[in-house]
Amino acid sequence: MSGTEGVSSAASAVIVRMEPRAAEVTDAVRDVILAQIPELRGDAQLVQLLRASVEGNIATIFAAIRHGIDVAGVTAPVAALEYARRLAQHDVTPNALVRAYRLGQQELLRLVFAEVRAGGLDADTALAVFEATFTATSQYIDWISEQVIEVYRQELDRWRESRERIRGEQIRRILARTKDSRGVDELSSTLRYPLREYSLAVVMWYPKPVLERGELIGMERFLHAAAKHLGAVSSPLFMAHDRQTAWAWIPLAPAAVDGAVPALRRLADGDPHAPSLGIGAPRRGVGGFVRSHELAEDARAVALRAAGEDRVTVASDDTGVVIAAMLGGDLSTAGVWVREVLGPLAEPTESDAHLRHSLQVFLEAGSSFTAAAPVLHLHTNTVKYRVRKAVERRGRPLEEDRLDVEIALLLCRRFPAILEPNWR
Repeated sequence: MSGTEGVSSAASAVIVRMEPRAAEVTDAVRDVILAQIPELRGDAQLVQLLRASVEGNIATIFAAIRHGIDVAGVTAPVAALEYARRLAQHDVTPNALVRAYRLGQQELLRLVFAEVRAGGLDADTALAVFEATFTATSQYIDWISEQVIEVYRQELDRWRESRERIRGEQIRRILARTKDSRGVDELSSTLRYPLREYSLAVVMWYPKPVLERGELIGMERFLHAAAKHLGAVSSPLFMAHDRQTAWAWIPLAPAAVDGAVPALRRLADGDPHAPSLGIGAPRRGVGGFVRSHELAEDARAVALRAAGEDRVTVASDDTGVVIAAMLGGDLSTAGVWVREVLGPLAEPTESDAHLRHSLQVFLEAGSSFTAAAPVLHLHTNTVKYRVRKAVERRGRPLEEDRLDVEIALLLCRRFPAILEPNWR
């Protein structure tokens, strides 16, 4: 008998002696894996499936060594493939799966080597048998790992797509204020989002999409950075509304509510890769989750009319946004109405723009020249002069329709394009 045949025969004999103890070997390998990789401890069913996967892999390896089967053509056991799918569904990292195979190989080799030593083989034969076993198991692990990782990735994509679809449907039902028999905590568990907390809703988009399918990735990346910046109490909620628009919610602690919107604006303004933002206002509970989103949508509607193709950040509490949003986004007649209210003061000239701004600040300051002066960085007498010129330019006193004047000035500020001759 040649040396190679002798080694194969000796290796086969070792496996034959170990096969009656296959269950014991399986448990030993499983226990090492669970001890070293906490991620895999999971629930009882997952642990049972791990054992079935280990059992199937060991049986396949034993059969390959005993009968001289080329492991490169072996198909992964059914339990091993199902275990990979289940890990994907539980969001366990693929690194944990690969590491489990390596740890399993190490433990199996330890047990095989113990059996080799117990068999009374001479040193050279024992070393040759161990080398042959090591080679066979390494080739098997490499080959099977490719199969289970591919199955894992396919399942992860399918599972995430299904989960996102289900979650998206649930979010839309909540936003539609559809009655649901489930409580807040159950809904929170379904969405993986704390609905009892304050929510700051954000609508994100890129004015000039240039990346193929990359916009949503950029938005989600910005969202997570924003959540961290604002000190979110847990992970934010992200939902693709379409390929170029995303809806998002950031859960906030009560202490973080007051400064959240300006902090988010500063973050966006300082990031050249940030998307455009329509920002709602922090609101609490399920109703607040919905209302903040409605306000964010209002801010976006205003931003789209005002910004064109420029990147912009608009918050619902910005001056004039809510009023503009209540017009339903239809500003086709706004230019005509603004001119009727403001008269020549609505002309698109630089001097009229300065007069409009001075008049608006004066009105927002409670018609106080003294209060308006520091805001405008002007002397009180200069403010008086500008306000008087603005009223003269308009052609009639403010007392007649002050509210209309304030709204018209807000629209001019928010939508400067309506002052252009070709506005429609």
